[in-house]
Amino acid sequence: MKIQSGISLKPYNTFGIAARAERFAILRSEEDLRTILRANIAPLHLLGGGSNVLLTKDLPGLVLRNELKGIHVEKETETEVIISAGAGELWHELVLWSLAHNFGGLENLSLIPGTVGAAPIQNIGAYGAELKDVFEKLEACDLERGERRIFRAEDCRFGYRNSIFKNELKGRCLITRVWLRLSKSPTLNLSYRILADSLRNKGITDPGVREVSETVIAIRQSKLPDPARIGNAGSFFKNPEVPVQLYQSLKENYPDLPAFPLPGNDGQVKLAAAWLIEKAGWKGRRIGDAGVHEKQALVLVNYGNASGIDILNLAREIQHDILEKFAIDLQPEVNIW
Repeated sequence: MKIQSGISLKPYNTFGIAARAERFAILRSEEDLRTILRANIAPLHLLGGGSNVLLTKDLPGLVLRNELKGIHVEKETETEVIISAGAGELWHELVLWSLAHNFGGLENLSLIPGTVGAAPIQNIGAYGAELKDVFEKLEACDLERGERRIFRAEDCRFGYRNSIFKNELKGRCLITRVWLRLSKSPTLNLSYRILADSLRNKGITDPGVREVSETVIAIRQSKLPDPARIGNAGSFFKNPEVPVQLYQSLKENYPDLPAFPLPGNDGQVKLAAAWLIEKAGWKGRRIGDAGVHEKQALVLVNYGNASGIDILNLAREIQHDILEKFAIDLQPEVNIW
């Protein structure tokens, strides 16, 4: 393993922010992990695909990019299969692998950027599905104790774009491998209207996992900018969960306000952050090289030379405006460093 000094992180984050790492290394093996633990360099910043992070400053200590690889079938029955994947595998590559084997469960999560190791941290989700729906367990290294730990679903405390790894254990555990339970005869999740409508418009009445995945990819590509062309980290804000009373009050002034009931929670509903931002007039707006995407108000973009602070300041202006107009405190989905 080679530890480099003064490395630009621009190639390693999808916002394309030119922050620098005091020291930088790539984790590719168990021996590399042992080397890092022995080196005891602090602070240690764990980086996956860099697709859900906003860098607002140069990073002291060591930035460690996780590239642990390998996808394996661990257990198989007539109806399901348990697979494991190294934390450094690209998430979408794992989805494509599962589709090639005709395993169901990941099709709604197609084209989500980032790595397998980042998926449980964020409890990634899209089009009515979440990682927790197929999650079996993960292995992580406790960086403070240098010990291996196994986390089952209940240990991860999964929530909406949330987990224990974003809270109590933030920065304390390095995820090395993730296990998922997939189906050989999946029940497709077509609960999102746009997904069901898109399939129907294609004339697909009996879709399989591949058709669902291809449709999800087409929807995402039509709405979300390609980070290779314009810097972004996908959805910047979470969809807010608000009391029913607030929703009903807002509905009087905004009859077209969309809302989604939260199963098992009669006291709250989920609102569309993109609708709120667009309604407030932010869609397509630009301040210098920091802007709100013209097709998707939930996506903040770097038009070229924006700094992380530029993006953060834009996000804060949006948060302030949404709070003023709707009494809703938008929270970022992106990790801010």
